[in-house]
Amino acid sequence: MGIGIDVGKFGENQASRFLLGKGYRIIDRNYRKPWGELDIIAMAPNGTIVFVEVKTLTIGNSLEPEDHLTKAKLEKLQRTCRKYVAEKPRLIREDRGWRIDLVALTISDKSCNIRHYENI
Repeated sequence: MGIGIDVGKFGENQASRFLLGKGYRIIDRNYRKPWGELDIIAMAPNGTIVFVEVKTLTIGNSLEPEDHLTKAKLEKLQRTCRKYVAEKPRLIREDRGWRIDLVALTISDKSCNIRHYENI
């Protein structure tokens, strides 16, 4: 698969392609502020804004990618999402709102297993 050195960047690229294949539209990637980072900001097919946290690990790790989303990380992610929404309220439809999803990837040289968890 030619993963290369930056496993995180590879995972975000794979997650973006995966979401596009499910009908999502990517609005932004790697939104960074001093208080936090958002990996992918997308619009779901139904118009909901989705903040996607991407966790990627290579096969052979003792943990799963999902194990790296701690309670503290989720709370920081929620704060960052609220600040993003406050900066860009025009993106949010009142009847749809926003949510946080997790895309977890386990990769090897020959395969990429992707799991998508909605509204974590």
